[in-house]
Amino acid sequence: MLVLITYDVNTQTPEGRRRLRQVARQCVNYGQRVQNSVFECELDAGQLKLVHHLLENLIDPDMDSLRFYNLGNKHQNKVFHIGAKPSYNAQGTLIV
Repeated sequence: MLVLITYDVNTQTPEGRRRLRQVARQCVNYGQRVQNSVFECELDAGQLKLVHHLLENLIDPDMDSLRFYNLGNKHQNKVFHIGAKPSYNAQGTLIV
């Protein structure tokens, strides 16, 4: 299923900047960055639980926020892209 993960981490302190880097690193492990704090992730239910748990433990809930949008398996008609950054196929072959 396609899950959109967004976050807003308060970076006014060194600890906040560290949390931001940690959250971004975890998100890179699970999906494709589509905007600064927005990742599209192709996850199964177990992976979603895992990444939810990992990210929840990284943030400070009094200062930061996370949002998970489950777009499901039939997300092709739910996502529209306009602009400079090209879209990608989350279910396609990944070449590293």
